[in-house]
Amino acid sequence: MEGAAGGRELKVLGAWASPFVLRVRVALHLKGLDYEYVEVDLADKGDLLLATNPVHKKVPVLLHGGKTVCESMLIVEYLDEAFRGEGLASFLPADPHRRAVARFWAAYVDGELLSSWLAIYAARTEEEKAVAVARTLGAVDALEGALTDAQRTGGEKGWFGGDGVGLVDLALGGFVPAIQASEPTTGLRIADPARAPRLAAWVDRFCALDAAKAAMPPIERLVEMGRKRMAEPHAAATATDRDARK
Repeated sequence: MEGAAGGRELKVLGAWASPFVLRVRVALHLKGLDYEYVEVDLADKGDLLLATNPVHKKVPVLLHGGKTVCESMLIVEYLDEAFRGEGLASFLPADPHRRAVARFWAAYVDGELLSSWLAIYAARTEEEKAVAVARTLGAVDALEGALTDAQRTGGEKGWFGGDGVGLVDLALGGFVPAIQASEPTTGLRIADPARAPRLAAWVDRFCALDAAKAAMPPIERLVEMGRKRMAEPHAAATATDRDARK
């Protein structure tokens, strides 16, 4: 198989908790590609990461036959184009308009959902948190609508990609473990069946994928990381208030 042959030349530099790395690893498993995974200490970076991604110095990085590809969604598209053939998954539709729509919503995941979600963790006051939560839920509502449209026009199997896992599924799928860890850390249930039933069912469907099971990080470790992250801005705000009263 073409994919298996190319897979022997593949290496991924990543970090266990990174949703961006998860996107790439799930894509590789869906394609049926063998690859070497290299865990990177992001506090230290290391020579290999600095040499292969000298601009951003971030993971993931894909190494393929001596060539380097950076940025998670660019890597996913690269894999889709580099490994085509009978029996291999395809992440982007052939129709140019549907491809454009998929790229729009994939970008929306990072540009709106992620940025508003991170603002919850960074909030120093309850007012800031409320604004961030409202913005996050607005993004969830938009994605629920996009999934509804995808299922109506592209198939009833429950994917943004229509009948199979596509670009948007991989973009959002990278955040599924964080979605599961969000409620115990922030108190926010992002994929709430009462508010977004199709999205909640999509999360369950994504978790059931063998490709996702092979790559997803432990939820308990993400919860612990999230609680520490939530405590940091609170501690900073408390210190600022204390200094102001001196």
